Amino acid sequence: MSGFVPVNRYTFRMTISEQDILRTLMKSRDRIAAAAWVVVRDAHAAEDIFQNVALKALTKEVSFESEGAVLSWAFITARREGIDWLRRHHKESTGLDSEILELLEQEWLCETARRGEARMEALRACLKELSEKSSRLLRLRYFEGNSCGEVAKKLGTGLSAVYKRLSRLHQGLKECIELRLDESRETES
Repeated sequence: MSGFVPVNRYTFRMTISEQDILRTLMKSRDRIAAAAWVVVRDAHAAEDIFQNVALKALTKEVSFESEGAVLSWAFITARREGIDWLRRHHKESTGLDSEILELLEQEWLCETARRGEARMEALRACLKELSEKSSRLLRLRYFEGNSCGEVAKKLGTGLSAVYKRLSRLHQGLKECIELRLDESRETES
């Protein structure tokens, strides 16, 4: 389940769910496996490395704030796993020079950062479209750090109503963000 995680008393960051992490990894499966293949030059090993990366992403005790963060982490992890695989198998890399690998990694990181910026811009625009009532609910819950119970008391409503409204808001924001991202991709094409 996606949710907001406190960074400090006044700041919260959105984390993505395990389902979204897995969906993100599967959408980029070929690219992540290719990042491993560039190091190991073995298709079966590259596939094994992708599977290890996916497993680590789901069992890691760290949350990811965006799809871009997942992908950035996955590419770096796939490369490191590839290097570890070479060490375990006592092979010299017949892949690309380490400087070229670094350049590829930087390009991938820049690409995922651009996607993250676009997502944040879409979120800001979607938040501006919310009604005052919805904005107040989000502000009370995430920016002022109130529990759902405290929000319910402040709004004079039931706890289940707060949960339902937050769930609908999360879903609506997600759909709004995806729509805006799709529209910006179409304009770029």
